[in-house]
Amino acid sequence: MLGLGFLHRKENLIITGPTGCGKSFLAQCLGVKACQLLHRTQYYNTARFFDEAKLARLAGTYHKLLKRLQRTELLILDDFGLCSIDQAARAVLMDVIEERYEKSSTIIATQIPVAQWHELIGGNTIADAILDRLVFSSHRLELKGESMRKQKQLSL
Repeated sequence: MLGLGFLHRKENLIITGPTGCGKSFLAQCLGVKACQLLHRTQYYNTARFFDEAKLARLAGTYHKLLKRLQRTELLILDDFGLCSIDQAARAVLMDVIEERYEKSSTIIATQIPVAQWHELIGGNTIADAILDRLVFSSHRLELKGESMRKQKQLSL
């Protein structure tokens, strides 16, 4: 995986697992490796990404944001599904996934199992379209184990 073959093949990676098991850490390690190999890489907390996209729409720079994301070889969306996905966020997600489909790679790190994404995304037709483009072109890694933060817990 650290050879980033999925990136060269323009495939996606979905990393799922419980809180604190290392999903974000792994996604960030892959992002750092991609940067070291000179691949354009962008990392976002998903909720902040949706906020940035909404602000870009208001500022009239939304298409500029989409073009920048299209040129990005690896997009990492961390903590996917921790905030609700409203109609505006669904539209952004559809635009981004559509623009990147078979052109570049996306890593999604989430606690939410893929089987629950349709309900999470909502808007049946758009959820179908997003999942069709994203899930079927993705490798899946399911991490297990206790929270690494719990293991580092401070003793009193």
